[in-house]
Amino acid sequence: MCAFFLRNGSKTHHSLQHLWKRSPSVESWNIKNHIVHHQLQHSKVYSRLPHSFYRKTKELELSNPSFLAFFSGVSSSASKFGLVGWYLEKLNSRPIITKSITCGLILTAADFSSQMIAGSLLEQYDLTRTLRMAGYGALIVGPSLHFWFNFLSRCFPKRDVITTFKKIALGQTVYGPAINSVFFSMNAVAQGESSSEIVARLKRDLVPTIVSGLMYWPICDFITFKFVPVHLQPLVSNTFSYVWNVYLTYVASQQKVSMA
Repeated sequence: MCAFFLRNGSKTHHSLQHLWKRSPSVESWNIKNHIVHHQLQHSKVYSRLPHSFYRKTKELELSNPSFLAFFSGVSSSASKFGLVGWYLEKLNSRPIITKSITCGLILTAADFSSQMIAGSLLEQYDLTRTLRMAGYGALIVGPSLHFWFNFLSRCFPKRDVITTFKKIALGQTVYGPAINSVFFSMNAVAQGESSSEIVARLKRDLVPTIVSGLMYWPICDFITFKFVPVHLQPLVSNTFSYVWNVYLTYVASQQKVSMA
C-alpha cells in the first residue's frame, strides 16, 4: 500500500513539474498582462474619436494621391503615368518645342473665342487670322517665354516677395511692351499695312494695351513667379494669356489708323 502511494505520488510530482515547465513564468505572464492593458487603453482613446475623423482622413487620401505619395516616397514615379506625366516628360526632353506648340494651341483657342465673342463666327470665320495667331504663338511667344523665364530665374534665383516684385516689374517694363510691339507690328504687316501705318497703329494701340496689362498681368505674374517651378512657368503664363489674348486679338482686329 505504501508502495502504491509512493509510486502514485512520484508520478503526481513529475506531472506537476512537467506542467510547471510548460506553463509561462510569472514574469512573462505579468508582461503579457501589461501589453494587453496598454492595447486596451489605446483602443479606448481611439474609440473616443468621432467616426467622421476616419471618414475625412480616408477621403483626403482618396481625393489627393500626392498625400500618400509624399509619405511613401513615390511622388517622383507618379509623373510617369497619364497625360500630365507625358507632358512633363516632353517639357524635360524637348522644352522649347513643347512650350512653343502649347503656346500656339492656346493662342489658337484664344482667337477662336475672340471671334466667337465678337460674333464674326456667325458671319464669316477668319481662318487666316487664327492661323496667324497660331504661328505667332508657336514661333515667337513660346520660345521667347522659355528664354525669358530662364533668364529671370538665373538673375533672380530667390523666390521671396521682393524678388518676385522685381521680376514682375521687369516683365511689365521690358518683356510686355516688347512682345506687344512685335505682335501689333507682325499683325499689321500680315494685313498689308505700310510702315507709316504700323507706326500709327503702335501709337494708337500700344500704350492703352500696356495700361490694360497693368490691371491684369501683375497678379498673374505674382502667382507664376512665387509658386510655380521655372519649367512650368511658361505653361501657367500661357494659361493666363488665354484671357489676355482674347482681348489682344480683338484690339489687333480693329480698323487700321486713317492717315488722312
